[in-house]
Amino acid sequence: MTANVQTDVDLSAVKTAKRANILSLFTSGSTLICCALPATLVAIGSAATLTSLVSNFPQLIWISEHKPLVFGLAGAMLVIAGYLQWQARNAPCPADPQLAAMCTKARKNALKIYWLSVAIFGVGAFFAFIAPFFV
Repeated sequence: MTANVQTDVDLSAVKTAKRANILSLFTSGSTLICCALPATLVAIGSAATLTSLVSNFPQLIWISEHKPLVFGLAGAMLVIAGYLQWQARNAPCPADPQLAAMCTKARKNALKIYWLSVAIFGVGAFFAFIAPFFV
């Protein structure tokens, strides 16, 4: 009975880490919308596209004006997701071979999502804070 409770708790940790990773992916995506998208559109000469985008989605201006807050929240989510990923790394998978394979695959996918989030955050941070010094 206690083994089932322990496995349920560990599976809960894996699910929580997966949810945090997906949330960190979305928050990291906001850093691209904030800074990388406008810089890319201007760099390729699509200022008219950027103007149309901003007129249809004026929230982009707010996001760009508050980029320290956006990056702070995204960074905090990445730290939380990384911590939860670290905590779930050794959680046992079910004894059933099919469920164990699914558990292992879910862990690998969650780790890929996490590193994709980190890469997206890095690209956004480059365009927000480093690239302006080269322009």
